[in-house]
Amino acid sequence: MNGHIEVKDLGVRFGDVVAVDGVSLDVKPGEFVSIIGPSGCGKSTLLNVVAGFTPATQGETSLDGVRITGPGSDRGVVFQQYSLFPWMSVRKNVEFGLRMQGMGRSQREGAARTLLGLAGLLPFENHYPDQLSGGMKQRVGIVRALATSPQVMLMDEPFGALDAQTRVVMQQILTNMWQRMKLSVLFITHDIEEAIFLSDRVFVMTARPGRIKAEVEIPLPRPRTADMMSSTAFTQVLHKLRNLIREESLAAMGDELGDHGLEGFDVHVGEQGMREVV
Repeated sequence: MNGHIEVKDLGVRFGDVVAVDGVSLDVKPGEFVSIIGPSGCGKSTLLNVVAGFTPATQGETSLDGVRITGPGSDRGVVFQQYSLFPWMSVRKNVEFGLRMQGMGRSQREGAARTLLGLAGLLPFENHYPDQLSGGMKQRVGIVRALATSPQVMLMDEPFGALDAQTRVVMQQILTNMWQRMKLSVLFITHDIEEAIFLSDRVFVMTARPGRIKAEVEIPLPRPRTADMMSSTAFTQVLHKLRNLIREESLAAMGDELGDHGLEGFDVHVGEQGMREVV
């Protein structure tokens, strides 16, 4: 089974700014891995290196043992922005990558319609993006990324612009498609509950320069349902990840404000072990 991502001692520098420093992690074939961390910690930079959009300053990334040196059809990428072609219908958007690969018309139409059916979008195959809701646009974006049969999916805050109810639906749709297609997924999010619900493992990054602070296994069985989010196991992992993120967010705040930026604030441990600023 393909789809093994390896990141070894990765460093990325933009001028004098070190965005990522000494990051090592992996995504096993068929695994769903999320990365969380405070704003500006380098999560998106890390994903862009794996996608082949951003060159590394040090270290290396590889897919199935082959070093990543640029973008490729073996990696599907989905961003928060929908990035659909507004002049193309839903089906034509999904067919685009297949057409670029030289697939014949009838074959690519059949492949696109099959994927649209899995995503519940077949009745809208002839609609245009401006006729769709935000959630439907993002579904089209995911289906388009899947159409070229990538080995991995790289997703950067794909549901960040959606309302809470639509986000929950999209999480379930993504989970269903991932399990059907047996892909590896590297997923960036600010939503800790989303990371827990979707993932097999979660990596927590430090404040900039981004390093790996912790790796947390998610002990929830699959398939997952909404009622699991009130379980003891879910709550325990949620508290653990919240504490880790809170520490790094406070560290980032202190760095931005300077050595005396937190003077006058009392930093203490709350009832559930979370550091608080009061």
